[in-house]
Amino acid sequence: MFYEFLYPFHVDFTFLNLFRYITFRTIYGGLTAFFICFLFGPFAIRKLTQLQIGQNIQSDGPKSHLVKQGTPTMGGLLILFSIFMSGIAWGNLSNHYVNIVLLTLLLFGAIGFVDDYLKQIRKRNMGFTAKGKFVFQILFALIISYLIYKCPDFDSTLTIPFLKNISPDLGLFYIPFATLVIVGTSNAVNLTDGLDGLAIGPYIVAGVTYMFFAYVAGHTQIADYLHVRHIAAAGEISVICGILAGAGLGFLWFNAHPAQIFMGDSGSIPLGGVLGTIAVITKQEILLLVVGGLFVIEALSVIIQVSYFKLSKGKRVFRMAPLHHHFELKGWHESKVIVRFWIISITLALISLSTLKIR
Repeated sequence: MFYEFLYPFHVDFTFLNLFRYITFRTIYGGLTAFFICFLFGPFAIRKLTQLQIGQNIQSDGPKSHLVKQGTPTMGGLLILFSIFMSGIAWGNLSNHYVNIVLLTLLLFGAIGFVDDYLKQIRKRNMGFTAKGKFVFQILFALIISYLIYKCPDFDSTLTIPFLKNISPDLGLFYIPFATLVIVGTSNAVNLTDGLDGLAIGPYIVAGVTYMFFAYVAGHTQIADYLHVRHIAAAGEISVICGILAGAGLGFLWFNAHPAQIFMGDSGSIPLGGVLGTIAVITKQEILLLVVGGLFVIEALSVIIQVSYFKLSKGKRVFRMAPLHHHFELKGWHESKVIVRFWIISITLALISLSTLKIR
Protein backbone atom coordinates (compact mmCIF):
# COMPACT_ATOMS: atom_id res chain seq x y z
CA MET A 1 0.00 0.00 0.00
CA PHE A 2 2.82 2.42 0.90
CA TYR A 3 4.52 1.48 -2.36
CA GLU A 4 1.46 2.19 -4.50
CA PHE A 5 0.42 5.40 -2.74
CA LEU A 6 3.70 7.01 -1.71
CA TYR A 7 6.30 6.02 -4.30
CA PRO A 8 4.59 7.91 -7.20
CA PHE A 9 5.34 11.16 -5.29
CA HIS A 10 9.10 10.49 -5.18
CA VAL A 11 9.63 13.03 -7.98
CA ASP A 12 8.52 15.84 -5.67
CA PHE A 13 9.70 14.28 -2.40
CA THR A 14 12.94 12.43 -3.07
CA PHE A 15 12.99 10.64 0.30
CA LEU A 16 9.94 8.65 -0.87
CA ASN A 17 12.28 6.90 -3.28
CA LEU A 18 13.10 4.63 -0.31
CA PHE A 19 9.80 2.80 -0.84
CA ARG A 20 11.08 1.56 -4.16
CA TYR A 21 13.73 -0.58 -2.47
CA ILE A 22 12.83 -4.12 -1.46
CA THR A 23 15.44 -4.13 1.31
CA PHE A 24 13.90 -1.04 2.94
CA ARG A 25 10.39 -2.46 2.85
CA THR A 26 11.61 -5.85 4.07
CA ILE A 27 13.20 -4.32 7.16
CA TYR A 28 10.31 -2.04 8.04
CA GLY A 29 7.70 -4.60 7.12
CA GLY A 30 9.34 -6.99 9.57
CA LEU A 31 9.52 -4.31 12.27
CA THR A 32 5.87 -3.42 11.72
CA ALA A 33 4.81 -7.05 12.11
CA PHE A 34 6.96 -7.37 15.23
CA PHE A 35 5.47 -4.31 16.91
CA ILE A 36 1.90 -5.31 16.05
CA CYS A 37 2.43 -8.65 17.81
CA PHE A 38 4.36 -7.04 20.65
CA LEU A 39 1.81 -4.29 21.32
CA PHE A 40 -1.35 -6.36 20.84
CA GLY A 41 0.01 -9.49 22.54
CA PRO A 42 -1.07 -8.55 26.10
CA PHE A 43 -4.56 -7.62 24.85
CA ALA A 44 -4.85 -10.95 23.00
CA ILE A 45 -3.75 -12.88 26.10
CA ARG A 46 -6.29 -11.07 28.31
CA LYS A 47 -9.11 -11.50 25.81
CA LEU A 48 -8.47 -15.20 25.24
CA THR A 49 -8.27 -15.72 29.00
CA GLN A 50 -11.61 -13.93 29.51
CA LEU A 51 -13.19 -16.11 26.81
CA GLN A 52 -11.68 -19.20 28.50
CA ILE A 53 -9.99 -20.25 25.29
CA GLY A 54 -7.24 -22.32 26.87
CA GLN A 55 -5.00 -25.19 25.89
CA ASN A 56 -6.29 -28.65 26.75
CA ILE A 57 -3.42 -30.90 27.86
CA GLN A 58 -3.77 -34.64 27.28
CA SER A 59 -3.16 -36.79 30.32
CA ASP A 60 -1.08 -39.33 28.39
CA GLY A 61 1.60 -36.76 27.52
CA PRO A 62 4.61 -35.66 29.59
CA LYS A 63 3.47 -34.83 33.13
CA SER A 64 5.44 -31.59 33.09
CA HIS A 65 2.91 -30.26 30.55
CA LEU A 66 0.00 -30.38 32.99
CA VAL A 67 0.93 -26.91 34.27
CA LYS A 68 0.17 -25.59 30.77
CA GLN A 69 -3.50 -26.50 31.15
CA GLY A 70 -5.64 -23.46 30.37
CA THR A 71 -2.86 -21.35 28.82
CA PRO A 72 -4.52 -19.11 26.20
CA THR A 73 -4.40 -20.55 22.69
CA MET A 74 -5.54 -19.44 19.22
CA GLY A 75 -2.72 -16.87 19.40
CA GLY A 76 -2.11 -17.65 15.75
CA LEU A 77 -4.82 -15.11 14.97
CA LEU A 78 -2.49 -12.43 16.32
CA ILE A 79 0.29 -13.65 14.03
CA LEU A 80 -2.00 -13.74 11.00
CA PHE A 81 -3.30 -10.25 11.75
CA SER A 82 0.21 -8.82 12.02
CA ILE A 83 1.36 -10.55 8.82
CA PHE A 84 -1.68 -9.54 6.81
CA MET A 85 -1.68 -5.90 7.93
CA SER A 86 2.08 -5.56 7.44
CA GLY A 87 1.86 -7.30 4.07
CA ILE A 88 -0.79 -4.87 2.87
CA ALA A 89 1.17 -1.90 4.21
CA TRP A 90 4.64 -2.76 2.92
CA GLY A 91 4.09 -5.27 0.13
CA ASN A 92 3.67 -4.45 -3.53
CA LEU A 93 0.01 -5.34 -3.98
CA SER A 94 0.30 -5.24 -7.76
CA ASN A 95 2.67 -8.22 -7.53
CA HIS A 96 0.85 -11.48 -8.25
CA TYR A 97 3.07 -13.56 -5.97
CA VAL A 98 2.43 -11.29 -2.99
CA ASN A 99 -1.31 -11.63 -3.53
CA ILE A 100 -1.03 -15.42 -3.80
CA VAL A 101 0.88 -15.65 -0.52
CA LEU A 102 -1.68 -13.45 1.25
CA LEU A 103 -4.46 -15.60 -0.20
CA THR A 104 -2.70 -18.71 1.14
CA LEU A 105 -2.56 -17.08 4.57
CA LEU A 106 -6.32 -16.45 4.52
CA LEU A 107 -7.36 -19.84 3.13
CA PHE A 108 -5.20 -21.96 5.43
CA GLY A 109 -5.91 -19.55 8.27
CA ALA A 110 -9.60 -20.35 7.81
CA ILE A 111 -8.86 -24.08 8.22
CA GLY A 112 -6.89 -23.48 11.40
CA PHE A 113 -9.47 -21.08 12.80
CA VAL A 114 -12.39 -23.46 12.22
CA ASP A 115 -10.43 -26.31 13.80
CA ASP A 116 -9.62 -24.22 16.89
CA TYR A 117 -13.15 -22.79 16.98
CA LEU A 118 -14.69 -26.25 17.11
CA LYS A 119 -12.29 -27.35 19.86
CA GLN A 120 -12.21 -24.21 21.98
CA ILE A 121 -15.57 -22.51 21.55
CA ARG A 122 -17.88 -25.33 20.53
CA LYS A 123 -15.96 -27.62 22.94
CA ARG A 124 -15.53 -30.49 20.52
CA ASN A 125 -12.42 -32.28 21.70
CA MET A 126 -11.28 -33.32 18.22
CA GLY A 127 -12.18 -30.14 16.33
CA PHE A 128 -12.08 -30.74 12.58
CA THR A 129 -11.91 -34.40 11.67
CA ALA A 130 -8.47 -35.32 10.35
CA LYS A 131 -10.04 -36.28 7.02
CA GLY A 132 -12.02 -33.04 6.74
CA LYS A 133 -8.98 -30.91 7.54
CA PHE A 134 -6.87 -32.80 5.00
CA VAL A 135 -9.48 -32.45 2.26
CA PHE A 136 -9.66 -28.68 2.68
CA GLN A 137 -5.87 -28.42 2.78
CA ILE A 138 -5.60 -30.29 -0.52
CA LEU A 139 -8.39 -28.26 -2.12
CA PHE A 140 -6.89 -24.91 -1.13
CA ALA A 141 -3.37 -26.01 -2.02
CA LEU A 142 -4.56 -27.07 -5.48
CA ILE A 143 -6.04 -23.61 -5.99
CA ILE A 144 -2.81 -21.93 -4.88
CA SER A 145 -0.66 -24.26 -6.98
CA TYR A 146 -2.76 -23.61 -10.08
CA LEU A 147 -2.54 -19.83 -9.57
CA ILE A 148 1.26 -20.04 -9.27
CA TYR A 149 1.47 -22.30 -12.31
CA LYS A 150 -0.48 -19.78 -14.40
CA CYS A 151 1.73 -16.82 -13.45
CA PRO A 152 3.37 -15.42 -16.61
CA ASP A 153 6.95 -15.55 -15.33
CA PHE A 154 6.72 -18.99 -13.71
CA ASP A 155 7.96 -22.26 -15.19
CA SER A 156 7.35 -25.83 -14.12
CA THR A 157 10.96 -26.96 -13.81
CA LEU A 158 12.49 -28.16 -10.56
CA THR A 159 15.65 -26.82 -8.98
CA ILE A 160 17.85 -29.64 -7.71
CA PRO A 161 20.17 -28.53 -4.87
CA PHE A 162 23.90 -28.65 -5.69
CA LEU A 163 23.16 -29.50 -9.35
CA LYS A 164 22.82 -26.52 -11.70
CA ASN A 165 22.47 -28.47 -14.96
CA ILE A 166 19.65 -30.79 -13.91
CA SER A 167 16.21 -29.16 -13.97
CA PRO A 168 13.45 -31.60 -14.90
CA ASP A 169 10.28 -30.02 -16.28
CA LEU A 170 7.15 -31.47 -14.67
CA GLY A 171 4.72 -29.66 -16.95
CA LEU A 172 1.13 -29.93 -15.72
CA PHE A 173 2.25 -32.43 -13.05
CA TYR A 174 3.86 -29.50 -11.27
CA ILE A 175 0.45 -28.61 -9.82
CA PRO A 176 0.04 -31.83 -7.76
CA PHE A 177 3.72 -31.65 -6.81
CA ALA A 178 3.34 -28.09 -5.49
CA THR A 179 0.16 -29.16 -3.71
CA LEU A 180 2.12 -31.90 -1.94
CA VAL A 181 4.77 -29.38 -0.86
CA ILE A 182 2.22 -26.91 0.53
CA VAL A 183 0.07 -29.48 2.35
CA GLY A 184 3.09 -31.36 3.67
CA THR A 185 4.68 -28.20 5.06
CA SER A 186 1.42 -27.08 6.63
CA ASN A 187 1.06 -30.35 8.52
CA ALA A 188 4.76 -30.57 9.43
CA VAL A 189 4.73 -27.14 11.12
CA ASN A 190 1.48 -28.10 12.85
CA LEU A 191 3.04 -31.26 14.30
CA THR A 192 6.11 -29.38 15.51
CA ASP A 193 4.05 -26.93 17.55
CA GLY A 194 4.13 -28.86 20.80
CA LEU A 195 6.53 -26.99 23.11
CA ASP A 196 6.97 -23.35 24.09
CA GLY A 197 8.54 -21.57 21.12
CA LEU A 198 9.54 -24.83 19.43
CA ALA A 199 7.73 -24.19 16.14
CA ILE A 200 8.00 -20.41 15.88
CA GLY A 201 11.79 -20.36 16.44
CA PRO A 202 12.68 -22.56 13.44
CA TYR A 203 9.94 -20.82 11.46
CA ILE A 204 11.70 -17.48 11.95
CA VAL A 205 14.93 -19.11 10.74
CA ALA A 206 13.14 -20.52 7.68
CA GLY A 207 11.56 -17.14 6.95
CA VAL A 208 14.93 -15.38 7.00
CA THR A 209 16.47 -18.11 4.82
CA TYR A 210 13.78 -17.81 2.15
CA MET A 211 14.09 -14.03 2.35
CA PHE A 212 17.60 -14.48 0.89
CA PHE A 213 16.40 -17.00 -1.71
CA ALA A 214 13.60 -14.69 -2.84
CA TYR A 215 15.88 -11.68 -3.09
CA VAL A 216 18.46 -13.64 -5.11
CA ALA A 217 15.81 -15.06 -7.45
CA GLY A 218 14.40 -11.60 -8.09
CA HIS A 219 17.75 -9.89 -8.72
CA THR A 220 18.93 -10.23 -12.31
CA GLN A 221 22.67 -9.87 -11.74
CA ILE A 222 22.93 -11.92 -8.55
CA ALA A 223 20.75 -14.70 -9.94
CA ASP A 224 22.89 -14.87 -13.07
CA TYR A 225 26.13 -14.89 -11.05
CA LEU A 226 24.93 -17.68 -8.75
CA HIS A 227 23.24 -19.64 -11.58
CA VAL A 228 19.89 -19.35 -9.87
CA ARG A 229 16.70 -19.25 -11.92
CA HIS A 230 15.69 -15.61 -12.26
CA ILE A 231 12.06 -14.87 -11.38
CA ALA A 232 11.67 -11.11 -11.54
CA ALA A 233 8.44 -10.83 -9.54
CA ALA A 234 9.69 -13.21 -6.82
CA GLY A 235 11.92 -10.52 -5.36
CA GLU A 236 8.89 -8.98 -3.65
CA ILE A 237 8.45 -12.19 -1.67
CA SER A 238 11.51 -11.24 0.38
CA VAL A 239 9.36 -8.45 1.88
CA ILE A 240 6.79 -11.05 2.95
CA CYS A 241 9.53 -13.29 4.36
CA GLY A 242 10.83 -10.39 6.44
CA ILE A 243 7.30 -9.85 7.70
CA LEU A 244 6.97 -13.53 8.62
CA ALA A 245 10.19 -13.35 10.62
CA GLY A 246 9.13 -10.12 12.33
CA ALA A 247 5.73 -11.49 13.29
CA GLY A 248 7.41 -14.64 14.56
CA LEU A 249 9.76 -12.63 16.79
CA GLY A 250 6.86 -10.60 18.15
CA PHE A 251 4.91 -13.75 18.99
CA LEU A 252 7.99 -15.46 20.45
CA TRP A 253 8.18 -12.69 23.05
CA PHE A 254 5.05 -14.18 24.63
CA ASN A 255 5.45 -17.78 23.46
CA ALA A 256 8.95 -18.28 24.94
CA HIS A 257 9.18 -20.72 27.86
CA PRO A 258 7.13 -20.51 30.02
CA ALA A 259 4.62 -19.58 27.33
CA GLN A 260 1.89 -17.03 28.04
CA ILE A 261 0.07 -17.93 24.82
CA PHE A 262 0.04 -20.71 22.21
CA MET A 263 -0.57 -20.24 18.49
CA GLY A 264 -2.87 -23.25 18.07
CA ASP A 265 -3.91 -24.55 14.65
CA SER A 266 -4.94 -20.98 13.79
CA GLY A 267 -1.24 -20.23 13.49
CA SER A 268 0.64 -23.42 12.69
CA ILE A 269 -1.50 -24.56 9.74
CA PRO A 270 -1.44 -21.26 7.77
CA LEU A 271 2.21 -20.54 8.64
CA GLY A 272 3.19 -23.92 7.23
CA GLY A 273 1.05 -23.38 4.16
CA VAL A 274 2.65 -19.99 3.50
CA LEU A 275 6.17 -21.40 3.90
CA GLY A 276 5.41 -24.16 1.40
CA THR A 277 3.95 -21.62 -1.03
CA ILE A 278 7.05 -19.42 -0.78
CA ALA A 279 9.28 -22.44 -1.41
CA VAL A 280 7.33 -23.14 -4.60
CA ILE A 281 7.41 -19.52 -5.80
CA THR A 282 11.16 -19.17 -5.25
CA LYS A 283 11.85 -22.50 -7.00
CA GLN A 284 13.44 -23.94 -3.86
CA GLU A 285 10.83 -26.61 -3.24
CA ILE A 286 13.21 -29.55 -2.74
CA LEU A 287 15.57 -27.47 -0.60
CA LEU A 288 12.66 -26.95 1.80
CA LEU A 289 13.48 -30.45 3.05
CA VAL A 290 16.72 -28.96 4.40
CA VAL A 291 15.58 -25.44 5.32
CA GLY A 292 12.60 -26.90 7.18
CA GLY A 293 14.46 -30.06 8.08
CA LEU A 294 13.34 -29.88 11.70
CA PHE A 295 9.69 -29.82 10.61
CA VAL A 296 10.39 -32.78 8.32
CA ILE A 297 12.02 -34.76 11.13
CA GLU A 298 9.10 -34.10 13.44
CA ALA A 299 6.57 -35.18 10.80
CA LEU A 300 8.58 -38.30 9.93
CA SER A 301 8.74 -39.30 13.60
CA VAL A 302 4.93 -39.36 13.69
CA ILE A 303 4.68 -41.31 10.43
CA ILE A 304 7.27 -43.85 11.62
CA GLN A 305 5.65 -44.20 15.04
CA VAL A 306 2.13 -44.74 13.69
CA SER A 307 3.25 -47.10 10.89
CA TYR A 308 5.42 -49.24 13.15
CA PHE A 309 2.71 -49.33 15.83
CA LYS A 310 0.25 -50.77 13.31
CA LEU A 311 2.69 -53.20 11.70
CA SER A 312 4.08 -54.51 14.99
CA LYS A 313 0.67 -54.59 16.66
CA GLY A 314 1.41 -52.22 19.49
CA LYS A 315 5.18 -51.70 19.60
CA ARG A 316 6.77 -48.24 19.40
CA VAL A 317 9.96 -46.81 17.95
CA PHE A 318 9.89 -43.66 20.10
CA ARG A 319 8.66 -43.24 23.63
CA MET A 320 6.22 -40.72 22.21
CA ALA A 321 5.74 -38.84 18.96
CA PRO A 322 6.32 -36.17 17.70
CA LEU A 323 10.04 -36.47 18.41
CA HIS A 324 10.27 -33.59 20.90
CA HIS A 325 8.11 -35.56 23.34
CA HIS A 326 10.44 -38.55 23.02
CA PHE A 327 13.36 -36.49 24.35
CA GLU A 328 11.22 -35.04 27.12
CA LEU A 329 10.31 -38.53 28.30
CA LYS A 330 14.01 -39.42 28.20
CA GLY A 331 14.58 -36.76 30.85
CA TRP A 332 15.53 -33.68 28.83
CA HIS A 333 14.15 -30.45 30.23
CA GLU A 334 11.74 -28.68 27.90
CA SER A 335 14.11 -25.72 27.48
CA LYS A 336 16.95 -28.03 26.46
CA VAL A 337 14.81 -29.69 23.79
CA ILE A 338 13.71 -26.31 22.42
CA VAL A 339 17.17 -24.71 22.25
CA ARG A 340 18.82 -27.80 20.76
CA PHE A 341 16.12 -28.06 18.11
CA TRP A 342 16.66 -24.36 17.32
CA ILE A 343 20.38 -25.08 16.91
CA ILE A 344 19.59 -27.87 14.47
CA SER A 345 17.29 -25.52 12.54
CA ILE A 346 19.95 -22.80 12.26
CA THR A 347 22.57 -25.35 11.14
CA LEU A 348 20.28 -26.69 8.42
CA ALA A 349 19.51 -23.14 7.26
CA LEU A 350 23.21 -22.38 6.88
CA ILE A 351 23.69 -25.57 4.88
CA SER A 352 20.77 -24.52 2.68
CA LEU A 353 22.25 -21.09 2.01
CA SER A 354 25.55 -22.72 1.02
CA THR A 355 23.80 -24.31 -1.96
CA LEU A 356 23.65 -20.87 -3.57
CA LYS A 357 27.37 -21.16 -4.13
CA ILE A 358 27.95 -24.92 -4.24
CA ARG A 359 26.59 -25.96 -7.63
